[in-house]
Amino acid sequence: MATIIKNGRIITATDDYMADIKISEGKVVEIGKNLEASGDELVDAKGCLVVPGSIDPHTHFDLDAGDTNSADDFETGSKAALMGGTTTIIDFATQFRGQTLHEGLEHWNKKAQNKSYCDYGFHMAIAEWNDTTKHEMKEMVELGIPSFKLYTAYKATMQLGDGEIYQALACSRDIGALIEFHCENGDVIEERIKKHLEAGETGYKYHPKARPIAVEAEATERVIRLAELAEAPVYIVHISCGEALEAVREARKRGVKVYAETCPQYLFLDESVYDLEDFEGAKYVISPPLRNKAEQEKLWNGLENGDLEIVASDHCPFNLKGQKDAGKDDFSKIPNGAAGVEHRFNLLYTYGVEAGRISLNQWINLTSTRSAKVHGMFPQKGTIAIGSDADIVVFDPNASWKISVDNHHQNVDYTPYEGFEQTGKVRDVFLRGRSVVRNGEWKEAEPAGEFVKRKIR
Repeated sequence: MATIIKNGRIITATDDYMADIKISEGKVVEIGKNLEASGDELVDAKGCLVVPGSIDPHTHFDLDAGDTNSADDFETGSKAALMGGTTTIIDFATQFRGQTLHEGLEHWNKKAQNKSYCDYGFHMAIAEWNDTTKHEMKEMVELGIPSFKLYTAYKATMQLGDGEIYQALACSRDIGALIEFHCENGDVIEERIKKHLEAGETGYKYHPKARPIAVEAEATERVIRLAELAEAPVYIVHISCGEALEAVREARKRGVKVYAETCPQYLFLDESVYDLEDFEGAKYVISPPLRNKAEQEKLWNGLENGDLEIVASDHCPFNLKGQKDAGKDDFSKIPNGAAGVEHRFNLLYTYGVEAGRISLNQWINLTSTRSAKVHGMFPQKGTIAIGSDADIVVFDPNASWKISVDNHHQNVDYTPYEGFEQTGKVRDVFLRGRSVVRNGEWKEAEPAGEFVKRKIR
């Protein structure tokens, strides 16, 4: 039996038209007017937008973080993703120091297999560079993992040196892979943290003071220059400030292939939350930290003119009680991260499309299509076309609601977007043709998410 989504307004990154969609065996098999056959299941999308399933290329489900793990594992995180219209995520399988890449991948495979409700892929995060790692990078690409992540921060656990970064970039160039970077100067951050703690400045408000714009801008410029020297493409994750974005712009003028990502937290939240009392501001301890409203405006301008190509969530939640409060007396011990996988898609609609800052086509491009292209999934995912996976969202633009910890599905005791008024809401979600959310209600009994073997771009 096929499923037909009728009477919807189909929006992709390039299209806007009225039509019906026929789904069979997990794929879009027909698009046209008045599609209907005896025995088909009919879903009436009248008055709704019918859009590709959203893709979030930056999540941290069940992330090992010292003596704790991020609050959402693949089961709860993937459910929350689907409820918010995200049908595919790309998480970070991490090689911790002393491990091989294969050992890191095996660890993450066990976390995800038979637990994820949405489809998923992996980037491979590299914490240790040596000849074995270099050889394994090619093997990861062959396994469908053509992207990697390196850090210029977190000195004790993840940070690599410039020489190692250059070697990794040269390797990525040779094998056709893409390296993504967390850009902050870890050496300078460690010195600034030490200075604050020695001065008795232990509260969470010193987190952003230890990580000012300059440490992000410097690391972004440095990584891009190293990529330029290595003649390799590079992807900058979670850009939070105008200076880092300017480094991207200038590099592109020189012919460097640079991809640029930001996140909802840097578009909708600002540094004033670090003045909250009673440890409330610890909810917003993330890295890079939140910036001022002027930096927000620079990022919005980047979205509008195409300098910023992808909006990802960087979903990495930790409960305020029992996790973040480990740093009550030392801000450097607060686990960094916040929740966002469920609300990214809707936030961009409300404050982007409805506010007149981006078009419907840009909304889909920023939250789905561009990521599918950059990360080797297009046109299997990221669009609505004959032959593509039937990852489809029916979005009601007339609904109104408010984000709250009382109605979200993320497994964490707060939401950074508490009280945010929303226009539009995800009504139905199809994952490879399976109806997983219907009329805003969860209906999938068992995890059916599959690993997406991605291709070299």
